[in-house]
Amino acid sequence: MKIGIVLPIGEQAETKTPLRYPAIRDYALHAETLGFDSVWIYDHLLYRWPDDPDTHGIWEAWTMLTALAEATTRVELGTIVLCVPFRNPALLAKMAETLDEVSNGRLILGLGAGWHKPEFEAFGFPFDHLVSRFEEALQIIGPLLREGNVDFQGTYYSAPKSEITPRGPRPNGPPILVASFGPRMLKLTAQYADMWNTAWLGHVDPLAARRAELEQASQAVGRDPSTIGVTVGVTVVYPAAGAEVPPIEKALSGTPEQIAAELRRYDQDGVAHLICNMDPPTQETLDRFAEAMRIYRAS
Repeated sequence: MKIGIVLPIGEQAETKTPLRYPAIRDYALHAETLGFDSVWIYDHLLYRWPDDPDTHGIWEAWTMLTALAEATTRVELGTIVLCVPFRNPALLAKMAETLDEVSNGRLILGLGAGWHKPEFEAFGFPFDHLVSRFEEALQIIGPLLREGNVDFQGTYYSAPKSEITPRGPRPNGPPILVASFGPRMLKLTAQYADMWNTAWLGHVDPLAARRAELEQASQAVGRDPSTIGVTVGVTVVYPAAGAEVPPIEKALSGTPEQIAAELRRYDQDGVAHLICNMDPPTQETLDRFAEAMRIYRAS
């Protein structure tokens, strides 16, 4: 089982501002040095919450990921997940193919339909028919990456006689990961994705019910569920001394041995890739989690 780390590109609790790029790059390089398999980036434009009058900032995902493709050498680079309505789908496929070239075949193209309405409104993107828009986008992105061409005309998007040339290092392009829940999104995952993501968990037990829904959707479209790589977003918390420990179903926490035991359970449950969000996201907590990873891998 692969284990990856989410990079802290959003506003930090202590400073109320995002980290600068050199600190984000150092965090990614430290994860690479420690032996993690991948680094991942959220795709948001801003956060605005109903009970909070302030706007909370985050760096733009694709620009950051492109820089990290050059800075790193080994780790896979994933998006968890790109909000498809932010970018024209044919252009997004072209961008993905190019970044796969820059990274020498290390991109995992995570895609989602979007959900945070305030950022759509602030940047002028339509917030209606999100799943229908997502379905059309997949009908463009999938063929362009896997076959290099598509001829598509839909209600929301078109890509008439579109073609990607030159091609990147992988004949079928980077793998497509879809984050999804609910019958319609799970059906699209089964139809178009190489990998599926569900999040955010701590203990492995809640995964079983979610996975059963994906398996039902896969069988409904005639696909073997075992051909879809299962990825899980997991929160890993290292509370300050005296702070409350979160419930185990919501976050992993504890000694390296305790966390390693949960990693083994995810592995035994057939998970292909864990995507771990550290709280707090510091090099110290990465070191502590890396010890749990070493114990898991040695077992």
